[in-house]
Amino acid sequence: MSTHNPDISSQTQAVRAGIETDTQHGAITPPLYLSSNFSFHDFNEPRQYDYTRSGNPTRELLADALAKLEGGAGAVITSSGMSAALLVIQLLKSGGRLLAPHDCYGGCFRLFKSLSEKGVITVDFVDQSDEAALTEALNRHPEIVWIETPSNPLLRVIDVAKVSALAHEKGATVVVDNTFLSPISQQPLALGADIVVHSTTKYINGHSDVVGGAVIGKTPELVEDLKWWANTLGITGAPFDSLFTLRGLRTLDVRIERHNQNALCLAEYLEQHPQVESVYYPGLPSHPTYEIANKQQTGFGAIISFKIKGGVEAVAQFSRELRLFSLAESLGGVESLICHPATMTHAAVAPEDQKTAGITENLLRISVGIESAEDLQADLQQAFEKVVHNQSIQAKEPSLENSL
Repeated sequence: MSTHNPDISSQTQAVRAGIETDTQHGAITPPLYLSSNFSFHDFNEPRQYDYTRSGNPTRELLADALAKLEGGAGAVITSSGMSAALLVIQLLKSGGRLLAPHDCYGGCFRLFKSLSEKGVITVDFVDQSDEAALTEALNRHPEIVWIETPSNPLLRVIDVAKVSALAHEKGATVVVDNTFLSPISQQPLALGADIVVHSTTKYINGHSDVVGGAVIGKTPELVEDLKWWANTLGITGAPFDSLFTLRGLRTLDVRIERHNQNALCLAEYLEQHPQVESVYYPGLPSHPTYEIANKQQTGFGAIISFKIKGGVEAVAQFSRELRLFSLAESLGGVESLICHPATMTHAAVAPEDQKTAGITENLLRISVGIESAEDLQADLQQAFEKVVHNQSIQAKEPSLENSL
């Protein structure tokens, strides 16, 4: 069983993950076991591992490290963040009810809705910050309550302890997507959740070169169920990817610290910029869920969403003018990224559902990297200046009607 050691900080546990575990040669960093299968000790006597889909020593090191960081009983490493979500859904009975956020990640929204339309599960998308709507949905007795906090892309923060307590009263299992914060900045299991989900592609790996996921269970029973389904579905992560992710994990704490510092600096800058219509960042006192975030998180994260003035034309030009923010999906890497949720991360979400979630054409999301905060701010500034200059020129140009 993997449990959090209160005598060792999460920072130290992350750095020491897998270190000096080689019993054959005493290697400081762990060896990579690429073997797809393992020999039996004797007839009808399997060793600890027999087939890599079922278990692999390299993958187990990463699973054990994440379980310790999250304070869980164990973890399953999956091939992607979406396969981690798919794994959790297997805990539902046929037609079982899932209560999900109305503004969840586009990939999860698509998965949940598609499975519901096929009759595999029943799903209710609810604004979980609306107490009346949440109570009504819980009264329908969901088997799983899925929480995404902060949400993607509008950074809404849900009170995990409060929702977990309400969900448990109805007999539901509580799942928290902790991708945006990592175990360094938020501990959902300690707040009352039963399962934590990560896209390890993001902050845990942190270098935009591995796709993976993880599911951490609070109890041994949950972990065993999750392992059984992961093996059955064949969605466990590759050993090579696990080793890379484990290497990224060792710098998680120092990366998160820099990410968070930079993000707060840029959020404060954007909040006062005249070309910005609104800013969504839980670390700003003006954010409607700032108090909840301040209570349950030890950091505010490095994702900022904001709406700029000038419509979609201004959005397109602004993204083109940036030099230090790459136009790309995903997040959590050391490099800064910018994306347009309506046409990128949430493109699979129907326009009416985007509108309900608050995703508009002028909304942008940035994943703040660990570059110099001064350089990143200067880059945003020069892009804004070019947009304003272009708008000024267009305003001065005579219309075709007036020139005739």
